[in-house]
Amino acid sequence: MADFRTHLGVAAAGGAVIAHGGWQAGLWSAVESLPVLALVTFGGILPDIDADSSRAIRLIFNLLAVPAVVAGALLLQGHLATGSLLLACGTLYVGVRYLAGALFARFTVHRGLWHSLLAAALCGLGCAALSHRLFAQPDHLAWAHGVALGLGFVIHLLLDELFSVDLTGARLKRSFGTALKPFDWRAPGNSLAMLLAAANLLPWLPPWGPLLGLVAQGAALWR
Repeated sequence: MADFRTHLGVAAAGGAVIAHGGWQAGLWSAVESLPVLALVTFGGILPDIDADSSRAIRLIFNLLAVPAVVAGALLLQGHLATGSLLLACGTLYVGVRYLAGALFARFTVHRGLWHSLLAAALCGLGCAALSHRLFAQPDHLAWAHGVALGLGFVIHLLLDELFSVDLTGARLKRSFGTALKPFDWRAPGNSLAMLLAAANLLPWLPPWGPLLGLVAQGAALWR
C-alpha cells in the first residue's frame, strides 16, 4: 500500500486541483475553496484512522479534535458560563484526541470496514450534514464539503489498490482488493451497522437538488 506521505501529498494535489477548478468554474469563491482543499486532503488520510501506525492515528485524531471542540463550543455557548464552557471544550478535546483514538485503535482492523466505499459515503454524508446543520453553510456548499471529503477518501483507496499491483513482477500482491471494496465482506454485521448509520443521516442532509446540480456542473467542467 502507499505510505502516509504519498497519501497526504496526492490528496493535497488533488484537492488543489478540485478547489481551484471549482473556483474558476464559479462553484465557490476563492475563500470557500480553502475548506474544499482542506477536506480533500484530510479525506486522503482519513482511512488510515484504523492504521497500525501510531503516527497516523495521532495526526488524524488531533485533526478531528479541532472541529469537535468548535462544534461543542457552538452547541454549548448559550447554555454554559465561560469557565464551564472552557472546561467542557477541554474535556471534549482530550476525549476525542486520546480516548476515542485509543478505542478506535483497539477495536478496528487495518484495511477492514474503514477501507471501503461504504465508509467513504458515510464520511461524506456526515460532513455534509455537519456543514449544513451545525455550521449553517448553504446547501450547495455543504454538499461540496461532503463530496470533497468523500473524494479524498476514495483517492486514498485508489492509491492503496494501485500500490497492490506489482508492475515489475507483473503480479498482484496479496493486499489487492482489500482497499477499494463496497464494504467489508468479512464483517457483514459491521457493514450493515455502518449502512444504518448512513441512513440515519438522511434527515439531517441538505436537499438533494443542489448535489445533483453540483455533480452536473462538475461533469461538464471535466469534459
